[in-house]
Amino acid sequence: MIVPMMKYDFVLHYDRYEDFLERLRELGLVDITTTGWEPSEDDRQLLVQIEQHRQAARRFEELTARKEFVPGEPFATGKEAFERYREAAREIESLTARIARARKEADELAVWGAFNPDKLARLEEAGVELRFFSAYDKDFGDRVAGWRESYLIEEIASRDGVTYFVAVVPPGTDVAIDAQEMRRPEATRDDKRREAESLEKELEEWNRQLARCAASQDAIAEHEASLRERLRFRQVHSSGRAEADGSLVLLEGWATRETADRVDAMLEEYPDLFYLKSDPTPDDDTPVLLKNNRFARLFELIGGFYSLPRYGTMDLTPYFGPFYMIFFGFCLGDGGYGLIFVLAGLLMRWKGGPKLRQAAGLTVWCGAATVLFGLLTGSFFGVQLAGLPLFAQFREYFLSSEKLFNLAIALGLIQILFGMALKVTIISRQFGFRYALSTIGWMIVIVSTLAAMFLPDLGIRQFSMGSAAYLACLGAGLFMMLFLNSPGKNPLANFGAGLWNTYNDVTGLMSDVLSYIRLFAIGLSGGVLALVFNDLALGLSPDIPVVGLLVTIIILLIGHGINLFMSSLGSFVHPMRLTFVEFYKNAGFEGSQRPFEPFRHNKHNDRTQKLN
Repeated sequence: MIVPMMKYDFVLHYDRYEDFLERLRELGLVDITTTGWEPSEDDRQLLVQIEQHRQAARRFEELTARKEFVPGEPFATGKEAFERYREAAREIESLTARIARARKEADELAVWGAFNPDKLARLEEAGVELRFFSAYDKDFGDRVAGWRESYLIEEIASRDGVTYFVAVVPPGTDVAIDAQEMRRPEATRDDKRREAESLEKELEEWNRQLARCAASQDAIAEHEASLRERLRFRQVHSSGRAEADGSLVLLEGWATRETADRVDAMLEEYPDLFYLKSDPTPDDDTPVLLKNNRFARLFELIGGFYSLPRYGTMDLTPYFGPFYMIFFGFCLGDGGYGLIFVLAGLLMRWKGGPKLRQAAGLTVWCGAATVLFGLLTGSFFGVQLAGLPLFAQFREYFLSSEKLFNLAIALGLIQILFGMALKVTIISRQFGFRYALSTIGWMIVIVSTLAAMFLPDLGIRQFSMGSAAYLACLGAGLFMMLFLNSPGKNPLANFGAGLWNTYNDVTGLMSDVLSYIRLFAIGLSGGVLALVFNDLALGLSPDIPVVGLLVTIIILLIGHGINLFMSSLGSFVHPMRLTFVEFYKNAGFEGSQRPFEPFRHNKHNDRTQKLN
C-alpha cells in the first residue's frame, strides 16, 4: 500500500533557518521538497568526492577479494584514509604506466645488445657518429652491398624478420640509406630493466599504502556518509524560498500521517514558526512510501526497476508479486533448477546479512515456484520423470506441451482481466465510479465471450455464442464501451471516441495476450536444452568406467551451468516485461520518480524508523 502523507508549509525567520533545519534532521521524519535544486560549484565538488568514495569502495572490494591481500594498519580517520587513497591511486596508476613503458623500451633496446651510451657520445665528439637503422631481412640482404660502398655498415641483430644495423658516418652527414632510421638509444636494456625494478619497489610501497586504505574502508564509508549529509543539508537549505526582502523563508515538507503527531509536537515547541498542515492534492508532487506485508515487500525490489506508483493511485506490488513468482517458475520450469534457487536463497539469507535478505527471500519464493512447475511438467535437471518407472503411475498428471501453451494463454488472460479490475478500482477512487464504466464494459465483453466459447464444452449450453444471455451481455458491454467512455460529453462524441478506443484496445489486447506465449516458449527451450545436455553427457562419455563417469559429470556440470544461467536470465527479465508492459498498462498504472526520503542523519537510516 501507499502510505498516506501530510503536507506542511513552513514560514520562519531567516535567522532561525539553519537551526530549524537541524531540528528537522534530528527528528528525521520530514521529507523536504527540493525540486528545482541547482547545485553550486561547491555542491558539484561534493558530488565528485562522493563518486570518488564509491570508486574507492569498488576498488577495495576487488582488492580484498584477492588471496594474496594482506591488510595494513588502518588510518586514524576516514578523511586521512581517503586522502591517502587518492594519492596512492594516482601514484599507482602513474607507476604502472611507467613500469610498462620501461619494460617495453627494454625489450626494444635488447636488439642493440650491451653498449655504453657515454662512449657513443665521446665517439661523436671525436668525429665518428653511429646512425641506427632497421630494415626487413630481404631488403637488407638486397641492398647492404650498395650501402657498404658508401658507408661502414655493421649488422647488430635480426629479430622477427627485421635486421637492425648501424652505419658509421661523419657527424652531421646526410645519409642516403633507404631504411627506417631509429633514434639513437640513450640507455641500454639493462638500464631500463633496472629502472623498471626500481619503479616496482616504489609501486610495492604504494600498494602497501593502498592496503592500509582498504583496512580503513569502514572509516572511509563513514566519511562518505558525512559528505552525503553535508550535500543533503545544502540541498535542503537552498530549497527554501526567501520572502519579505530575505527576512522570511518558506519551505515545503511532507510527513507520513502516522508520524504527523510527532512532527506537530516538535513544531509547536519551536519558537517563531508558522506552519500549515493539509492533505495532499492531485497537483502536488507528493513523495511516495510503500508499506507492504513481508511477502509483498520482497517484490518491491522488482517494482523498483520500473517506477514507484504515483501518490493517490494504487500500489500494485501485492498484486503483481504472485504473478511474477508464477511466471518465473513457468519460464525456468525445472524442479532441479528450482531446488538450486531455493538453496541459493537460503545460503544468501544465512551468509548475506540484512542487505541481501530481500533478494534472498525473493530467490527462495521464485525457486519454490520453479520446483512446483517442475513437478507439474515432470522435469528434474532435464530428466523426464514420466519416463521413469517410479513415476509411471503419475504420467497422466504431468502437463504436456499443448497444456502448457494453453496455460500460458490462460494466465495471460487472468492477469489482464485482473489488471482491468484494479483499473476500475483506481479510477473509481480518483474520479468516481461512472468514469470506470467503459473499462467495466470491456471486462463484460471479454468475460462473456470467453464464457460463450468454453461453457458449452462443459455442458452449459444456455450461454453460447448465439444465446440471448450472451447477446445481452455483449450488447451491455458494447454500450458501456461506446457511449459511457467520457461521462458528461456529447453522446456522438462519446461514440466516435469509443470506436477509436475500441480499435486500439482490440489490437492492443490481442498483442498483450499473445505476449504471454513467451512463458511457454522460454520454458520449453530451457527444458529442451537440459535434455540435450543430458544426451550429450551420456553419448560422449567413453566406455572406460572411471573416465566415462568423470566425462559425464563434467559435461553435465558445464551444460546445465550454461543452461541454468541463460534460463535464469530469461526467467528474470521476461516476467518483468509482462508485468511492466501488459499488466501495468491494463491496470492503468501511473508512475512517480519521487520516493519519500526524510531529512535525517545517517544513524536514522533503517526501515523501522522510516515507517514509525
